Amino acid sequence: MSQFWKPGAEKPRLLDDEEGGVVFLSSSLSSASSIGYGYASIEKQRQRLPVYKYRTAILYLVETHATTIIVGETGSGKTTQIPQYLKEAGWADGGRVIACTQPRRLAVQAVASRVAEEMGVKVGEEVGYTIRFEDFTNKDLTAIKFLTDGVLLREMMDDPLLTKYSVIMVDEAHERSISTDILLGLLKKIQRCRSDLRLIISSATIEAKSMSAFFHARKGRRGLEGVELVPRLEPAILSVEGRGFNVQIHYVEEPVSDYVQAAVSTVLLIHDKEPPGDILVFLTGQDDIDATIQLLTEEARTSKKNSSGLIILPLYSGLSRAEQEQVFSPTPRGKRKVVISTNIAETSLTLEGIVYVVDSGFSKQRFYNPISDIENLVVAPISKASARQRAGRAGRVRPGKCYRLYTEEYFVKEIPAEGIPEMQRSNLVSCVIQLKALGIDNILGFDWPASPPPEAMIRALEVLYSLGVLDDDAKLTSPTGFQVAEIPLEPMISKMILSSNELGCSEEIITISAVLSIQSIWVSGRGAQKELDEAKLRFAAAEGDHVTFLNIYKGFLQSCKSSHWCHKNFINYHAMKKVIEIREQLRRIAQRIGIVMKSCESDMQVSLLTLLLVCLERISTLYDFPKLMGTCMPSAGCSFVYHVTCSPVLCVCTGRFTDQ
Repeated sequence: MSQFWKPGAEKPRLLDDEEGGVVFLSSSLSSASSIGYGYASIEKQRQRLPVYKYRTAILYLVETHATTIIVGETGSGKTTQIPQYLKEAGWADGGRVIACTQPRRLAVQAVASRVAEEMGVKVGEEVGYTIRFEDFTNKDLTAIKFLTDGVLLREMMDDPLLTKYSVIMVDEAHERSISTDILLGLLKKIQRCRSDLRLIISSATIEAKSMSAFFHARKGRRGLEGVELVPRLEPAILSVEGRGFNVQIHYVEEPVSDYVQAAVSTVLLIHDKEPPGDILVFLTGQDDIDATIQLLTEEARTSKKNSSGLIILPLYSGLSRAEQEQVFSPTPRGKRKVVISTNIAETSLTLEGIVYVVDSGFSKQRFYNPISDIENLVVAPISKASARQRAGRAGRVRPGKCYRLYTEEYFVKEIPAEGIPEMQRSNLVSCVIQLKALGIDNILGFDWPASPPPEAMIRALEVLYSLGVLDDDAKLTSPTGFQVAEIPLEPMISKMILSSNELGCSEEIITISAVLSIQSIWVSGRGAQKELDEAKLRFAAAEGDHVTFLNIYKGFLQSCKSSHWCHKNFINYHAMKKVIEIREQLRRIAQRIGIVMKSCESDMQVSLLTLLLVCLERISTLYDFPKLMGTCMPSAGCSFVYHVTCSPVLCVCTGRFTDQ
């Protein structure tokens, strides 16, 4: 654990390192243990965080207000410290649990590890985390639990009021994922039934006033003497400054035609001209990251002067845990680490050695067209809020620099202030079935932080109706609808698992479903694209990718789960191990809901193709009979008319399906 100087504190000694750079040596090192990991050292680091001086204020606001909104700048320590403050104040006594949600799985794992380290415990004991298909908690010991928004939503199916939680902290709320928006709406409903529940909404760039207005839906209650009761229903707002150092912003003079090549050139320029310090490059996705790594690696081979000493590491959600953790390791003396990342590194994650940031100005975003029912990942410009988050990554250790690969005029005039909430640009099928499973029948009247497009909402209801998940009253069917809701996968895949029971191929379908739950089981080519293509052909099946996945899974088992076999065939060994874990969990869920595990063996191709045809036939009815969506009466004030594609007709007033 490194020690860093905070402005205003006792000035540290500066030591010239062997490479000519400067090492910031904290004055507290002399009193810390010789290894630097002692409890006193960690405690002093915690006290130097900006959020520490607000500790009493935060605890007071949480005690007296049902909802507290904390706007904490990057580096303030809000994510790691506030849950610990709550535990120290007794909010985890009596078997209660403090929850802290994150929008991304990697952030959940990283923050849980950091907090456990600060508390001197192992992950999975007093501090635990839960992500989809991975649970590191102990129901008797865990007091602070980090989890994704989606996992907390699934917990509501078993415990709608989340009774075991005393405080729920929704962190990085500004990212506005679908799960975050659903969670905020449901937590607002839970507050009406649980006066003891406290909510903390935290972010670096959230619009505090609009979030406060969302939760302040009614006036506070008053006692007999006219004294307002505790907790107050009006949300409290607290602003916490960051610890960040000054970051110089640099723009290009002219627009760049290829941001990947521009990013590579900028990294090499920084390495050649700037003092020691790690570099963080923001790109859009795995393809861009792999291309950048390949270009930098080729440059290292051809020009030792410019790129010698570079340690190039990728960072995106599809990497294994071991590969992701490499970016947190200290940089060896005389080397410079270059982390090529998606926007996964914008928030929550702290890469302590980063001094330089290269911002491409783009990210991959999901956009859904409800008319065509097609969802695409589109490379789109980021918002000003995201640009500020990215630049803030450079000022965590010492004054840094951010190189933006776009012009200043473009930033000022063209880039939007805030991004579009995911709720307003995504397929809402999974969202609708989650709410239905939680008993929210009037989906169209649900209290959203940002209302979803009516077209997308109606399309989701149509798809679920066509799958037999919803009945004519737009309620979950029994048992199919409830079974689909219980399986933690996309409704289409969940319905495929249920249908496989009738065709006797549930073993194969569960294997396919497990593989589809992993972002990719292939290792990136990174300069060996030809060999990767040849490896894929060895498993390819004329019936399509799903049978190809089965061939890979069987080969992995026949190799006795060999990592050497995976390496030879360009298959991600850690991903295949995860597939086996997920498959076992899905198998247990399937057996619990009454699915008999059968293998179609020699009839595999016939059974799987039949299953696909059945699913396609169910969905095809969605597109063959266009009708008009009607209202229950012309005077109902429903001015919205939309071409729906299923029969019977969906009524916008009631949210139900009717024959007229």
